[in-house]
Amino acid sequence: MTETYTALARKWRPRSFAELIGQDHVRRALVNALETGRVHHAFLFTGTRGVGKTTIARILAKCLNCETGVTPIPCGQCASCREIDAGRFVDLIEVDAASRTKVDDTRELLDNVQYAPTRGRYKVYLIDEVHMLSTHSFNALLKTLEEPPPHVKFLLATTDPQKLPVTVLSRCLQFNLKRIPLAQIAAHLRSILEKEGIGFEPAGLALVGQAADGSMRDGLSLLDQLIAFGGGRAGEAEARAMLGTVARDHVQQLVERLAKADAAELLRYAQALDEWAPDYAQVLDELASLLARIALKQVVKDFEGDDLYPAELLERLAGAIPAEDVQLYYQTAIVGRRDLALAPDPRTGFEMVLLRMVAFRPQAGAIAAPQAVQGGRPAGPDVVSGRSPGPVASARAAACSTASAASAADGVPVAGQGHGSQPGDQDWAAIVSALELQGAARQLAAHCVLVGREGAVVRLALDPRSKFMRTPAVEERLAQALAKYYGQPVRLEFTAVVPQADTPAQADQRASQEQAESARRAFESDPGVQGFRERFSATPLPETIRPVKS
Repeated sequence: MTETYTALARKWRPRSFAELIGQDHVRRALVNALETGRVHHAFLFTGTRGVGKTTIARILAKCLNCETGVTPIPCGQCASCREIDAGRFVDLIEVDAASRTKVDDTRELLDNVQYAPTRGRYKVYLIDEVHMLSTHSFNALLKTLEEPPPHVKFLLATTDPQKLPVTVLSRCLQFNLKRIPLAQIAAHLRSILEKEGIGFEPAGLALVGQAADGSMRDGLSLLDQLIAFGGGRAGEAEARAMLGTVARDHVQQLVERLAKADAAELLRYAQALDEWAPDYAQVLDELASLLARIALKQVVKDFEGDDLYPAELLERLAGAIPAEDVQLYYQTAIVGRRDLALAPDPRTGFEMVLLRMVAFRPQAGAIAAPQAVQGGRPAGPDVVSGRSPGPVASARAAACSTASAASAADGVPVAGQGHGSQPGDQDWAAIVSALELQGAARQLAAHCVLVGREGAVVRLALDPRSKFMRTPAVEERLAQALAKYYGQPVRLEFTAVVPQADTPAQADQRASQEQAESARRAFESDPGVQGFRERFSATPLPETIRPVKS
């Protein structure tokens, strides 16, 4: 007769607090209560499936009924401990509330509460999925929870504590069990396989731990399945095939092509993935996971990677992709993962996510603008990228140049002409355009005029009417952007005077007004418009005339 196989989740179920994986906050509280003799009469254990709710309840029942006495370390050898482990201890009454929801079932259960335990020190009621009880059943239980006999302990477990009446919650000590981290699950699976003498690959265990989603029981069940699938071995290839995840080499290749920003090559490789019939949602999950590790490596230089992606690979990819691109790719991946169900089909949605990553990445010209110099000053983004400046930018630059010349004639220091000014400071409008600023910080910069710069000190003139724009947080963001632009730390000093030169905002406004005026003149001189005016005595409304944006 062949020996009956015991599932790993049952065989390796913790039998003491020392064997418990994770949940240290619960273990510490229960151990202290047992050591001091302050054991409450009702405990509520909450948390997602497979995190140890009923396991902790059974260990607590064993601690209360061990023949050596009430102890946080049960002997595991006495009759009570062995019977609790085997699930046949007469004074441990386990109830599945999902199948006994009627009030009659609850009353029948509680009829024997008043009687002393048969074998043990305490009569322990373990009610699993307690939230499934009906309202009448809760009412029947409530009276006993209020005034329980001294020999009775209630251990309640649920995955949905919000469904419990507050009257029940208020009479229990509640412990919220946390999801178990991936690293702890993988380490425990490794320990079990080493004891079982089963071959494995660390990357395969990492995939199983990731699929377990915080549940140790799910992780052990998946490990059982993987061993069967792999013919007695837990390898990475077998885990990916079983879980339906794409090989990490494919994800790495996608990131390599993202680093080159070659849309055609990226799409060709994405189309080649189709022969593997991947789950594109999982591919995006894997892609986002790798990008997150790359971002970590860029910020935390001693980040050592993990079993899936070693530190050497992350180091190379972190150097190949700019940090801002990594953040954009990650955000695009998780948003695309959410919207994948709205796509015409998963493959199309996946390809569009990759295209968005490349199409909307920051342009190299805008990033390199502070380093490019033309005519003794930093060139704006249009100069670096080779594009001709638009009409607004041209008008703004002309307005700033005119204002600077006029101010210089009046003896007023302006950008690049103040005492101690340094090369590269002449055109504040161009500097503002090159800064990586948004929102309130950009508005503050646009309403200032550069007075001058001496080393790390940047002096700005701000109209007192705009002083409300200054806040410590906004100034800090502007200072950081200027520090990045100049390549050294910057300290801002503001002068509350009316600037003699136009601010970038005023130059923009003037350029827009000039464009609007030019558009009005062009409209009124149009032969077709003049014909309408002569034939129908039509009168154009000036405020409705807008320049056409190219």
